[in-house]
Amino acid sequence: MPDDEFLRSILRDQWHLVPSEMTELPVALMSCGWDFTAGGERYVARLTEATDRQPVEAGLAAAHHLGGARIDAGTPVRTLGGALTVLVPQGVLAVLRRLPGRCLDGRDPVDQQWWGERLGTVHRALRGFRHTGLRPWQLPDPEAGHLDAEPWLRAAVATAVTATTRLTLIDRLTYGVLHGDPGPAVFAMDPATGRSGLLHCGTSRTGPLVYDLAAAVAYAGGPDRAGELLDGYLAAGPVGADEAEAALPVLLRLRWAVQADRAARYDCPIGLGMARQALESMPG
Repeated sequence: MPDDEFLRSILRDQWHLVPSEMTELPVALMSCGWDFTAGGERYVARLTEATDRQPVEAGLAAAHHLGGARIDAGTPVRTLGGALTVLVPQGVLAVLRRLPGRCLDGRDPVDQQWWGERLGTVHRALRGFRHTGLRPWQLPDPEAGHLDAEPWLRAAVATAVTATTRLTLIDRLTYGVLHGDPGPAVFAMDPATGRSGLLHCGTSRTGPLVYDLAAAVAYAGGPDRAGELLDGYLAAGPVGADEAEAALPVLLRLRWAVQADRAARYDCPIGLGMARQALESMPG
């Protein structure tokens, strides 16, 4: 992760933005981010892996598309040279305008309703969205060398991948544009207007939409704590209740397997421990 001074210099040199305040956003699985103010306006800076540059730029285009559909979303800010992203030693950096309001609280039932409703609305609005940077979702590789980090790890990832592969072959799933990491901190609600929106569209790929729903459920603490989130999503999104019920357990296991895979790859024992606990607590 870049230090504060390096990040400020990149924002100044590439975007001509001089932050007066900068706050690190809550930890997310697929990226890290900062909320900052410059010139009296609020922005979000997002850092993702360099290999994800094209999917990140697809996500920035998706945010612009949502604006055209009258859905509030953070709009990308181009660099002085007109680029959407900048490569830095730690990955690829993008800047978006920050929506007004506060981030949602995943523990609050009312916020969960907003969260699920917005995710479902975004999924519906992005049907038909196309971009050259969109890539199909990728399952973890059960043969990857870093899965030797813990004795239980390889088998857990292999089980999740096998179950997901079987699900995608047997069940008819609804595919579309995935956010990839739709935690509550990605969504904002403006108390002054009652409007809610999406801070960014993540590292956009295409895949089963229930995977995004599973990722949100994981952030909420599991299905038993995500009732309002699920109700909000099913009322607004393109996925039916029967499909969600059938696919959610499998894709929730996959989500935790993805976290375990990434935690092992980047030597993050806390993330690995959380994933192990979640995986071992699941039925089957």
